[in-house]
Amino acid sequence: MKLSIPTVLAALLLTACSQSATDISAKEPDAGASCSLDGMVLKDFPGSKAQVRYADGKTDYYCDVMELFGTVFAPEQKRVVGALYVQDMGKANWDQPSGNWIDARKAVYVIGSKKHGSMGPTIVPFANANEAQAFAAKEGGSVLNFSDVKPDMVKMGGGAAHDSGMGGGH
Repeated sequence: MKLSIPTVLAALLLTACSQSATDISAKEPDAGASCSLDGMVLKDFPGSKAQVRYADGKTDYYCDVMELFGTVFAPEQKRVVGALYVQDMGKANWDQPSGNWIDARKAVYVIGSKKHGSMGPTIVPFANANEAQAFAAKEGGSVLNFSDVKPDMVKMGGGAAHDSGMGGGH
């Protein structure tokens, strides 16, 4: 049986249309999930976690929002990013955050507060600007939008939580 080119093209288009797009929605890490940068187990540390969902559907998790920004600003980052997520600390429990994932690019951040995450000083995300302002009034720091966070604000030198046997931290 010989198929014409238009028939083959139509079949390919129908196949492509019937395949679902790659799901890049936020994905809750399992209990043993570890940080993509240092292997630290996410649930062992306080503060907001972060994740990068790549266009191919793969996920990198981070035990601290500081690490997410470090990755975003890294010149060697070449993979196609589908979405960035952080946990809304206006809703999540600081000591054991879970769920409450929000689009990192739409979040409001407090930088320079007294609160520490796994990396020591951290960047704290919120879905609501009023909650971010209230947090900053209580814990210190400045409230910024995603686009206002600059590379020189990202301190990846490590905190007390880092194991010096892991190759010197980040």
